[in-house]
Amino acid sequence: MELSPEERRKIYEEEKARLEAREQLERERKPAAESTTTLSPNIAGLLCYVGAWITGIIFLILEKKNQWVRFHAVQSLVTFGGLAIISAIIGWLPFIGWLFNVIIGITAFILWIVLMLRAYNGERYHLPIAGDIAESIISRYPGSDYPPPPQSPQPPPAAAEKPSAAPQKQAPVEKPGPAPSPQNLDEKISRRVDDFFERRRAVRITASAFAIAWSIALLIFFNYFYQYVAYYHAVTRGGTVVWERYPFFTSDISRWLPILTATLTVSIIGHIILIIRDRYTLRQVIRLVIDVLGLATIATLLSVFPFDFNALPGANAAANTEIGVKVVLALIAVGFGIGIVVRFIKLVINLITGKADYHRAI
Repeated sequence: MELSPEERRKIYEEEKARLEAREQLERERKPAAESTTTLSPNIAGLLCYVGAWITGIIFLILEKKNQWVRFHAVQSLVTFGGLAIISAIIGWLPFIGWLFNVIIGITAFILWIVLMLRAYNGERYHLPIAGDIAESIISRYPGSDYPPPPQSPQPPPAAAEKPSAAPQKQAPVEKPGPAPSPQNLDEKISRRVDDFFERRRAVRITASAFAIAWSIALLIFFNYFYQYVAYYHAVTRGGTVVWERYPFFTSDISRWLPILTATLTVSIIGHIILIIRDRYTLRQVIRLVIDVLGLATIATLLSVFPFDFNALPGANAAANTEIGVKVVLALIAVGFGIGIVVRFIKLVINLITGKADYHRAI
């Protein structure tokens, strides 16, 4: 019987996960139980994140044996050290630097809580990008309990060399250890397959954390600081340079703010629910609701259009900017509309075919 495209895709995904699991088994061994510190691994893993990148460096230096603890130490260093560097660079941006730093701060706080809880529960929680960098670093760190890389084969002796007259005694050939039983191998592969999908779940949770941070920042900004979206002009008064601000938003923004606030609030609550309970159908429904509210928000903004660009210098600057903003908003609305239709169709198909889970959904 010929397989359907959905069945072929499912088989492909499962085989891909199993191949990755086999490669992971060959590359990585079980972390050593012993440690150079007197702390249990889960406590040491939690402490790697308590002081962010500072405790990450401390435990990377102190811990020489336990690869699990070293992974969390490096991941803490890469994650929070990277965010600190990005925050320092963005802080130099005029006017909007503080907004991005608020987003980074909220994101870092959420990651800080999640990573400490995961480490304390004994999980090797693997963040996107930062986790990959951490794996790469500890695999080359001195004293790592990763298996050494395979050595290149030695070249055969030259043909011109004559064998010695006396026969050489061959070295005893070491017998390979017993191969793992198929049942144990299948169990390990099953665990690695679960880890494969768990890493996908980590990506979803991280995306939800960023969505929460971004929504909170937008909620604060548009309700309290929208007047800083403006044209700034420097003038000299009494020998002092003063920046004059000409806001782009008019008083009509009060007609748009309620729906924006409702959309961002629903987004925050929805993503918090998805971090707590990650289910395929629940995620698709919540994202569908958020997309519908997002479309309504953009449509309302286009309808009200609370902008005034007359302060911009140049004869045609105000008119061209207004046209450009309207075109961008229209394209965003079209994108929301297409996304809503596609997401709804996929959700209905998966519900009808009984494939409403992450392992089987199209």
